[in-house]
Amino acid sequence: MMNFFKYPAKGLALFSLLLCYTTSVYAQTPQNTPKPSSVPPPVALREISGIVKDTVDFGIPGTTVRLSSEKDTLVTVTNGDGVFVFKNVKSATYTLAISNLGFKSLVAKFKQNDAVARIVMDPIILKEAPANTLNEVVINGTPSITYKTDTVEYRASDYIVRENATVDELLKKMEGMEVGTDGSLVHQGTAVTKAKINGKTYLGGDVSTAIQNLPAEIVDKIQMVDDYGDQAARTGIKDGDPEKILNIVTRADKSVGNTANIRAGGGNNERYEGSVFASRLNKNQTIGVNARLNNTVNGVANSGDNGGGGGGRGGNGGSNSSGGSGGTTNNGNSAFSFRDQIGKKIKINTNYRYNFDNVNTLNNSLTIRPVGNQSLFILNDSKGDNNKKGHNFNLELEADLDSNNYIKFTPSINYTSSLSGSKFSIFQTGSIHQDQIGSNTSINETPNLEATLFYQHLFAKPRRNFSVQLSVNSVNTQSEQDRNSNVVEYLDGTTDVVKKQLLTHRLVERDNLRSTYRGSVTYVEPINLKSQFEINTQVNYNGYDNKTISSDINAGGAPKVIDSLSNIYDYSFLQSRIAVNYRYGINTGSKIKFSLGATAVPALLSGTKVSLGTTTNRSSFNIIPIARFQYLWSRQHSMQINYSGNANEPSFDQIQPVRDVSNPQSPVVGNPDLKVTFNHAINGSYNNYIANAKLNYSVNMNATFVNNAVVRNSVEIIQDGITVYETRYLNMSGVYRVGGNYSINKQLADRKYNLSFKGSVNHNHNVAMSRNIQYTSSVWNMNNRFGPRINPNEWMEVNPNVGYSFIKSSNTLPTSLGSLTKTLSLNIDGKFIAWQSWILGYSASKNFISGINANISANPLVIDSYMQKEMWKRRATLTLQAFDILNQNNFVNRNISDDGTQTDTKTNALSRYFMVRLSMRLQKWTGARGRNNAQPMRRGDGSFLN
Repeated sequence: MMNFFKYPAKGLALFSLLLCYTTSVYAQTPQNTPKPSSVPPPVALREISGIVKDTVDFGIPGTTVRLSSEKDTLVTVTNGDGVFVFKNVKSATYTLAISNLGFKSLVAKFKQNDAVARIVMDPIILKEAPANTLNEVVINGTPSITYKTDTVEYRASDYIVRENATVDELLKKMEGMEVGTDGSLVHQGTAVTKAKINGKTYLGGDVSTAIQNLPAEIVDKIQMVDDYGDQAARTGIKDGDPEKILNIVTRADKSVGNTANIRAGGGNNERYEGSVFASRLNKNQTIGVNARLNNTVNGVANSGDNGGGGGGRGGNGGSNSSGGSGGTTNNGNSAFSFRDQIGKKIKINTNYRYNFDNVNTLNNSLTIRPVGNQSLFILNDSKGDNNKKGHNFNLELEADLDSNNYIKFTPSINYTSSLSGSKFSIFQTGSIHQDQIGSNTSINETPNLEATLFYQHLFAKPRRNFSVQLSVNSVNTQSEQDRNSNVVEYLDGTTDVVKKQLLTHRLVERDNLRSTYRGSVTYVEPINLKSQFEINTQVNYNGYDNKTISSDINAGGAPKVIDSLSNIYDYSFLQSRIAVNYRYGINTGSKIKFSLGATAVPALLSGTKVSLGTTTNRSSFNIIPIARFQYLWSRQHSMQINYSGNANEPSFDQIQPVRDVSNPQSPVVGNPDLKVTFNHAINGSYNNYIANAKLNYSVNMNATFVNNAVVRNSVEIIQDGITVYETRYLNMSGVYRVGGNYSINKQLADRKYNLSFKGSVNHNHNVAMSRNIQYTSSVWNMNNRFGPRINPNEWMEVNPNVGYSFIKSSNTLPTSLGSLTKTLSLNIDGKFIAWQSWILGYSASKNFISGINANISANPLVIDSYMQKEMWKRRATLTLQAFDILNQNNFVNRNISDDGTQTDTKTNALSRYFMVRLSMRLQKWTGARGRNNAQPMRRGDGSFLN
C-alpha cells in the first residue's frame, strides 16, 4: 500500500492494466463515461408501465387507464395482453383511475422512486362487478410487502440504497432479513438455501455469490419462497418440508446486461483472498463464471466480502458461526454456469463447480456427560489437518413438447475425496479415570451419480394433469483409516496406579454402496374453480451393501484381518406411499385455502449379516394425515397452519441383535424389537404488513412430538481389561420440541429509520437412558434483540442493538450439574461518508456473560473498523480493515446435546488481524424486449414468456 502512494505512476499503470483486462467483457457494449458529479441529476421524464389482470390472472384488454398528478394528465388503453405504457411522465407520485365495463373501477395513488427512469408496476387486479349494482371505487396504494400462498414478496423500489450497491445491501434494508458478513441469508428465522433469478436457479444456486455480486439497481422484486421442489411447483401437490429459496425478479428495463467483479486482498497472519466474477444475463439466458481463493481463521466470524466491517464479532458465550474450533482454513472454488434455450422447445441449464478446503483444526474442550448416577468429565486436546476436494456437475434439460406435454431430465455427477490426519489426547475423570493418546489418518473417496426424469401431461380440462417422476441415485463411499491409540486406565480414586494399559494399531477399510430408486405418479382432478382432488403414489427403494474389514498392524509385519472386528452386511428398505388429498382455494381470489387428506405408508426392511449368517425381515404400516390451512385477509395479512406426519424405520445396525465391535472403544448391540418412530409436526405462521403505517410483524411457531423415539443406552462394560461404553437401543416416548420466533419492524420518515424487535424461544424435552437408568433432559434457549437502523441521510448510517439471551439445561439425574448461561450484548455498527467517496466503517460489541467459568474474557469488547476509498462512482474501492482491535474475541462456546451432555470449547486465539482489499465492479444493463419489439410477457416469478 505504501509503494502504491510512493510511486503513483507505477501504481496507476498497474491499476489501468487491471481495468482494461476487466473491461474486455464489454467489447460489444461500449460505455459512455459520465462526467463526474457530486450529486446525480434528477430524472426529468420517466416511463411507467404495468399490466391489468382479473382475479384468475388473465390480462384484461381494452381497459382505460388514466394517470394524473400535479404535472401530468395522461390517458391510455391496455393492449391485447392487458399491458399499458405511459411515456414522458414528469412526476413519480401519481394517481391511476382504471375502469372497464364488467369490472369494479379502481382509483389508487402511487409513490415511486423518483430516481428510476423506467418504472414497471406490480400487476393491478380488477374484480368483476356484481350485476345491477354501481361500480365500487377503491382507494389504495401498492404495498411494499405482499404475502402469497408460499411467497413473501418485497417491492425493491421502496428501499433506497446507494449507487452501485449490491443485492445484499438492499436485503439488509428489508423487514425480516438477516444478512451475514459471509453472504449467508436468514429470512424470518429460517436459513435461505438457494438463489434464483427470474425463477431460474442462478449460477448453481449459491446464495452468497448471487447477493454479493449482483447489483441492487436491477432488482424489481425480492421473493422469499417456501419451495417444495420442481414437481410440486408444476403439479401443486406438496410433500415433505420446504426449503427457503431467494428469487430475484429483475426490472424489465434492466433484464439484459453484463457485470464483472474483481477483488484482491491480503493481511497479516497469512491472510489473503482473491475473487473473479463475471455474468451475462439476457432475459432467461444466463452465462457466468466465478472463482475465489481465500484464507480464513476458524473460530471467529468471517471477515466479510462486501468491503464493510463486520467480522470478528462473537464472544457471546454460546453462539458462533464457526462452532468455537480454532485453526485456519484455505479455501478455493471455481464455477461455470450456462442457461439458454436451444431451438423453440428445449431449454438447457448446466453448472460445473470445483472446490477444495485445507482445514487445520485446533480443539480444546471439556465435556461433562451424565453416566447413570455419576458424571464423566472428558478433557479433549487435539489438532488435525483435513484436505478435501470436490467436483460437481449438474445438467437440466427441459422440453415443452407441445402445449400439453412437458418433460425434464436432470443428471448430476459428484465426486469428493479427502485426506486427513489428527493427533489427540483425551483425559477422562469422574466415573472412569482413563487417558487416551493416539493418532488417526484416513483416506476417503465418494463418487455420487444421480438422475431424475419428470414428465407431465395437461388435459384439455383446465388444471387436470398427470405426471410421472423417476429418479435413481448411487453413492459409493470408500475409506481407509489407520487408528493408533494408547489407552491407560487407573484404579478408582488414584492417579498413579495403572489398572490396565492397552496399545492398539488397527487398519479399518470400509466400502459402503447405497443405491436408491424412486418412482412417483400424480393425478389432479379439478372439481370446480376453487377446489381439486389429488392422488399421489410413490415407491422408494434403498439398497445398502456395507463392508468393514479391521486388521491388526503388528510392528514390522503385514496387517492381519480380525474377524471379530469386521462387519459385512447388506439390507434394503422398501417404502410405498399412497396419498389422497382434497385442496380448496385454488384461484387467486380465495381468502381460505386448505388441504385435507391421508397417506398410507406400507414398508418392508430386510437384510443379511454376512459375517454372522443372520437375516432380518420387518414390515410396517402407517396412516399419516394431511392437513394444511391458510387464511388471507388481504395480500398483506395472512396466517397459516400445517400438520405433517413422518414415520422413520430404525436403521439396519440398530436392529441387529449382535455386537458390532469394529470400533473397540464404542461397541454397538442392536435391538430386533425396535418399533417405528413416528413424528407429529405442527407449524404455523402469522404475518401482517400495514402499508400506511409501514409496520410489519410476523410470528412463526413449530412443535414436534415423537412417539417411540430410538434412544441410546450407554452401558459400562469391560473389554480387553479396559472400561468402554457399549451402545444399546430401545424405544421411548415423551420426546418433544416446541419453539417459535417473532419479528416486528416499524419504518419511520420514509424508511430513514427502522425499529426492529426480533427474537426466538425454543424448548427441547428429551428422554434418555444411561447405565439402564432412565432420565429426562430439558434445554431452553431464548434470544431477543432490539435494533434500530438509523439512516437519516446518504452520508451516515448507525445501527445500534441490544440483545439478551440465555441457555438453560437440566436433567433428572441426581448428579446433574445443570447449566444456565446468560448473555447481555450491546452492539453498534455503521459508517460515515465524507466527500462522497471516503467511508469510515465501524462495529463494536460488548458482551456481559455469566454461567461459563472458563471464559478467557468474561466480558469481551470486540471492535472492528475499516477505511474505504471509493473511485469511479463506486465501481472501484480500496479498503483497509482491522478486526478485533483489542484482541478480546476469545471465549468459550457451549454446546448442550439432547441427552444433557455439555461441551465447552475454546475459540481461536488469532482473532486480531488486518486486511487490505482492492475491488472493482463493472456493469451495463438495458431493457428486455418481446416479439415485434413489444413489452415482454412474464410469469409471476419473473421468467419471460417471449
